[in-house]
Amino acid sequence: MKNTIKTGILSFGMSGSLFHAPFLRCHSGFEFSAVVERSKKKVCLDYQNVKSYNAIDELLQDESIELVIVNTPNDTHFEFALKAIKANKHVLIDKPFTTTAAEAKQLFKVAKKKGVFLLPYQNRRYDSDFLSVKEVVESGKLGNLVEVHFRYDRFRNAVVQNSWKEDPIPGNGVIYNLGAHVIDGIISLFGIPLKWSKHASSVRPNSQVNDYEHIHLQYPNNLQVFVTISLLVADPQPAFILNGTLGTFKKNRTDVQENQLNEGMQPDNSLFGIELPESEGIITTIAANGLKTQEKITAPKASYMNVFEDVYQTLRMGKGYPITEEQIIAQLEILEQ
Repeated sequence: MKNTIKTGILSFGMSGSLFHAPFLRCHSGFEFSAVVERSKKKVCLDYQNVKSYNAIDELLQDESIELVIVNTPNDTHFEFALKAIKANKHVLIDKPFTTTAAEAKQLFKVAKKKGVFLLPYQNRRYDSDFLSVKEVVESGKLGNLVEVHFRYDRFRNAVVQNSWKEDPIPGNGVIYNLGAHVIDGIISLFGIPLKWSKHASSVRPNSQVNDYEHIHLQYPNNLQVFVTISLLVADPQPAFILNGTLGTFKKNRTDVQENQLNEGMQPDNSLFGIELPESEGIITTIAANGLKTQEKITAPKASYMNVFEDVYQTLRMGKGYPITEEQIIAQLEILEQ
């Protein structure tokens, strides 16, 4: 395709090799052109025509690169995104967007001045389980929502040695790693909350970062939203529970895309993003006569390719990006409180 978006990725670890490169290869509107690899040069094993630079500044000096994906450690997002913007590149930033709302505001200000797009990468909006929740909310089957619980449960009792994610630096801890996904999903469904409160703690032995967070977000019409993120849950709870005036919806975290990518499946495979059998969510309703009924809700086919289609539509077709500056600023204000 002519006029493809030549794209550079700033690192080629799990994020670059799993969540970005395969989609750039499969989307006809993009060309995966360059990557930064400081030590191990492995991009050539799967992408023979991609340039491998030794440093970020070298990639940014490549005038052919139009879009830069910032997928480096959390506390570097602001610095590297700012460099890319000043180099007249469009920028797609992994979560967390930055470590503070003030940093994000500065990036948006400079991007507008330079006339480039600054876009948040929030792929979990395209998880099958979240899409299922979105469909149920929009269907009105639950009536007026009263109480919503979103959870992200993992069991990681041991501190990972030699991992930057375990260092007590800005942008680390479960609220930035997992909470950025959850808060973004809540904002996309219900808007910006009226107010919120948080409790954070460090519960794993020898942990230097917060590995437990509980957040209470309050919305108009008495809607109460609760977020729990923990690294010490051996038996995961339902990831989504929505209680409304007409019924309850429960859904586990069942998206398969990350596992499929780890197994080598490409995004253009017809089976990509289809949940496993018996993964349906359940709507429970009780009639006036006390009769309980349950309905299985099959999640739609999902694909993180939609993130890159959103980027393409914004850069080439002039359409508005679904994640707004206002939403990102609100998310970061909650994360950094």
